[in-house]
Amino acid sequence: MFSKRGKLKREFDVQLIRQFLETKQEWEKAQALEELSVEYDQLCAAERKISESKNLFLLKEARIRKMSMK
Repeated sequence: MFSKRGKLKREFDVQLIRQFLETKQEWEKAQALEELSVEYDQLCAAERKISESKNLFLLKEARIRKMSMK
């Protein structure tokens, strides 16, 4: 009965880690793009802030679930 619950938790934990790594890469790309731009671009700044927010949200969720990346 509880084995299904554990299987689902592991599955969603793996999915959360994958999403966290993807958003981290997006955030790093947005930061690099913003640093390389000559003029201030509102679109670049907005994209960076959105990806940063997503990354921090997923990090917070991982802490709530008491996960660790192995």
